[in-house]
Amino acid sequence: MKKLACVALLLTVHAVFAQTKSPVTTVAREILPRQQKNLIAAVDEMPASKFGFKPTEGQITFGHLVLHITDSNNHLCFLLGDVPAPKPTTLKETDAKEKLQAELQASFDYCSKVLEKLDDSKLGDTIEGHAGMPVPRAWALIALTNDWADHYGAASMYLRLNGLVPPTAKK
Repeated sequence: MKKLACVALLLTVHAVFAQTKSPVTTVAREILPRQQKNLIAAVDEMPASKFGFKPTEGQITFGHLVLHITDSNNHLCFLLGDVPAPKPTTLKETDAKEKLQAELQASFDYCSKVLEKLDDSKLGDTIEGHAGMPVPRAWALIALTNDWADHYGAASMYLRLNGLVPPTAKK
């Protein structure tokens, strides 16, 4: 009976994924809301007075990290899609927390629009990567999802160093 149930479950999962013509971009679209929620919550958690905090002299401030996440989202999503790039930010890491938060939210909104229109058939297209090197469009999608994880890890470390609990570590 258990084997029959497992086979039925596997067939159902296979049928669902078989119906998805773009499984890679579908998964990226599914990852985005969770990563967006966690990154925005991490930025919300950090007090405005700590946006100038940096763990060591050689590291960036938390405010700079927020701008870096914003720029990364905007740049990688521009490489991914056929959606015009947002206007470059004129904010500085020392600007008000609310302004940095709004710009970060806008970058996630932009990525959502791009990912809505993206499908797997475009992932083999050649785009310009770092230093002008030709890379497949898939490179930008993988870099984007990797960056979200990396950026959340960094934001969590900044929070912990300030005695705060990262959003995913809360009950």
